[in-house]
Amino acid sequence: MTPVETSAREAGDPHDVQGLPPLPASLQARLADCHTLPSLPAAVAKVLMVARRTDASLFEYAAAIEADPALTLRLLALANSVFYARHRGEANSCREAVSRIGLDATLAAVMSFGLSPSGRAEGLDLDAIWQRAIIAALAARHLADRLCPEHAGTLFTIALLQDIGILAAEALDGDAYTALIRATDSHDALCQAERERYGCDHARLGAWLAVSWGVPQHLASGIAESHGELEATSPDMLCLRLSGQIADGWLTQTPGRAFGRLIRRLETRQELSLAAFEEILDELQAQLPSMAELLEITRPPQRDSHELLAEAKRHLFMQTLTLGARLDAHQVELEALRERYAELERSSRLDPLTGLANRAWLEQQLEERFHHSREHGKSLAVVFIDLDHFKQLNDRHGHQLGDRVLANFAASLQKMVREGDLAGRYGGEEFLVILPDERVAGAEAMARRLAERLASHPMAEVDGAPLHVSVSIGIACLGDTDFRNARELIDAADQGMYQAKRNGRGGAQRFTPRA
Repeated sequence: MTPVETSAREAGDPHDVQGLPPLPASLQARLADCHTLPSLPAAVAKVLMVARRTDASLFEYAAAIEADPALTLRLLALANSVFYARHRGEANSCREAVSRIGLDATLAAVMSFGLSPSGRAEGLDLDAIWQRAIIAALAARHLADRLCPEHAGTLFTIALLQDIGILAAEALDGDAYTALIRATDSHDALCQAERERYGCDHARLGAWLAVSWGVPQHLASGIAESHGELEATSPDMLCLRLSGQIADGWLTQTPGRAFGRLIRRLETRQELSLAAFEEILDELQAQLPSMAELLEITRPPQRDSHELLAEAKRHLFMQTLTLGARLDAHQVELEALRERYAELERSSRLDPLTGLANRAWLEQQLEERFHHSREHGKSLAVVFIDLDHFKQLNDRHGHQLGDRVLANFAASLQKMVREGDLAGRYGGEEFLVILPDERVAGAEAMARRLAERLASHPMAEVDGAPLHVSVSIGIACLGDTDFRNARELIDAADQGMYQAKRNGRGGAQRFTPRA
């Protein structure tokens, strides 16, 4: 009894049929009444009859297969493929093919030929199902070659057949089940949805179907246990369960991210090095085309293993999944999270076009500084700036040039402020500068310097000619009147700016309270 079989038997109920975990009673009843469950061709059924005998010989396997010429030809093609040939001579007989492939793998190949995508299940994407199957089978074989060579053939077979329960589920529910597949975004999510609907996933259902076909017990038990966690499993079960995860990562639209997550999950397991993992992916890349051709399915996507793992490691680095053995991993991760939080907090304060403070941050900071200045008797000035004739500039030259003018103006404005001041974009072409501990004279001096810089530095070029802009500026200081809050201070500076525009634009105007 293999460890895969032992694991399944130990996990099952003593009343289970043939040692398999029991199916929910309602599901068993539905299966008993279902007349559209998938079946195997007669030639494959004969091979299964041989496989059920523990003393079956290689010759008997070959004789059962030779009864079907088409099956024989496909098995010979598999035996002579890049996956099995490996510099040996060509297999010319069914017996030689079975000897080269091994009994378990022969059984898997014969069944997969019998369940080829050209068969049935109109609503299912059988191409996708069998692509996952052959990737998983090859991955399981190569993993086993490194971790538990004695189980390589068995694991190839189980991995190839681990999703046959999907065929049974589709036979039960048809379009409703295919809709369930489309509604889930991953294989794990599909299994969870199946447990909620049926009380078990398609791996358990596949084991039941395999038994109904006469598949040997140890293979059916392995199918039942194929969809589980990677942690705390024996080497052979790790190979089986990991094979499905590798197939999912290979087929996803973001394989680098998927393999990054997978590598992290394997960090606690010491059996498989990253170099060995890359070798397995190389072998998959080389052998998948011929396997897809043998099963007459669409070739799975090609992946460059080196680039794939490089991308996976980049994802690991960005997510601080591993940063080196010399550092305490938990402390490094915490520090990276802190830095990420600080970066997010900084970006939430900034206007994306100009890089200056955004309106929300300006208003929050002015509120705090307003109350601080009032409580401690300090001065505070606010400068409200509006670019003159900006709408006409946009209309004449386009928004792309307008954005460049805003960005260049922001850079010039930033050079005008001192450490401790805060400049930001208030909205559109409006800017606000907060000047703590500054009175009106200092604010007016800053406004003059800004006007002088704009006169000497163009903000863009149009058809090779410099484009200068002017601004209208409003200034308000805490002592100008009895402001009750920061909002009134901004409004006062805004009024000063509009007065500057009425005075002809291109100048600064201090807020003067009405008598």
